[in-house]
Amino acid sequence: MYLVLLRYVVELAEVDRHIDAHVAYLKKYYALGKFVVSGRKVPRTGGVILVSCADRNELNSILEDDPFFGAKVAEYDVVEFEPTMTAPGFEKLKELP
Repeated sequence: MYLVLLRYVVELAEVDRHIDAHVAYLKKYYALGKFVVSGRKVPRTGGVILVSCADRNELNSILEDDPFFGAKVAEYDVVEFEPTMTAPGFEKLKELP
């Protein structure tokens, strides 16, 4: 499992020019079962995505598909981790790749 932290590297007006394409990207990977949860950072300096995928190569391909990546409006920090404990109701997270 991967925690991806997006950090905007341009003004929000430039980010907003790509937001519709980014939302479509998010929906695509939710439909494929790769994204678990996502949202904006507060304050709005970037975003966070919890990703379930097989390995770092697959994750890199997924991130390179993000319109934010192609437009160079965000940089990505990635943390790989293995879920070993969860709150009640989130046990399935331990079963994801």
